[in-house]
Amino acid sequence: MITRFHMIRHGPTHAKCMVGWSDVPADLSDTEALRRLSDGLPSGALVISSDLDRAVATADAIQGKRHRLPHAPDLREMHFGDWELRRWKDIDAESPDHIRAFWEQPGDIAPPNGESWNALMRRVSHQFDTLAQDHRGQDIIVVGHFGQILCQVQRASRLTATEAFAQKIDNLSLSQIYHSAEGWRAGDINQIL
Repeated sequence: MITRFHMIRHGPTHAKCMVGWSDVPADLSDTEALRRLSDGLPSGALVISSDLDRAVATADAIQGKRHRLPHAPDLREMHFGDWELRRWKDIDAESPDHIRAFWEQPGDIAPPNGESWNALMRRVSHQFDTLAQDHRGQDIIVVGHFGQILCQVQRASRLTATEAFAQKIDNLSLSQIYHSAEGWRAGDINQIL
């Protein structure tokens, strides 16, 4: 039995900084893109999102008559700690080795008081595993964030973290992964409907 995950990245925030757990609103003014996205998703799918406003609002905009599951905090974006809402160039000026290692060698390196790539992977993977177990054989629309989607693409595609970081995940894009008794596998990634 195959469980199909349709991962949607929230609408754009237009923030030019690191946005993790902060509640920055999404720009959902492109109603035509939202309509196309909603129309391109299975009508009988379940919908779940992280509990951050930008994901909740995007899920609201594409939900239609689909059943909504409670918001899941474990679907949040990476926690950037002391780097939250700061520009890369400002952090690079203060801690060039640290921020470069964080992006160039994703794994156990974390921002000060923040979350590493591996910690994000564990948190989000646990939530996806729970959804796959609780809703076997169903279509599940997961509205979330760049890091959350990327770590599941990494897992389903069997990529290294560095290879996963080379993937592009646009706002309001659709990426699909599947779970069955054989494990996880990737479908189409970063589709714009």
